[in-house]
Amino acid sequence: MKIHIKSFEELTTTELYELLKIRSEIFVVEQDCVYLDIDGKDQKALHVIGKRNNEIVAYTRIFKGGDYFEEASIGRVVVKASERKYGYGKEIVKASIHAIEDHFKERRIKVSAQLYLERFYHTLGFNQIGDGYLEDGIPHIAMIRNK
Repeated sequence: MKIHIKSFEELTTTELYELLKIRSEIFVVEQDCVYLDIDGKDQKALHVIGKRNNEIVAYTRIFKGGDYFEEASIGRVVVKASERKYGYGKEIVKASIHAIEDHFKERRIKVSAQLYLERFYHTLGFNQIGDGYLEDGIPHIAMIRNK
């Protein structure tokens, strides 16, 4: 998988279409969750895109501190279902951490993680803060990485 980091303005229309499609496939269809994915925040984000054979197979969007949370953050973490066996989830999150450090010069990173992914994020240096909560009807926890 090859990683590309782009601002909203740098995305091609095809890339924008593909990343919105993969987000919809996973968050709306696979997780059976009706919510408004197009939230007006993509324009502030940097987009971390993982491509294999010129197709988007993994994706996140990252924010500098103050643009989403007080801390820098990673969100909309997705890996196509057919590609999850290759470890692309860890690869795309690690690339997102490095992109935050390189582009924003920040080390404190927050994620709003689905509860079942707590161990996944913990292996990447994140620790739970506060109590769990429901976001769009799905149990979540806030997690911080301080490295």
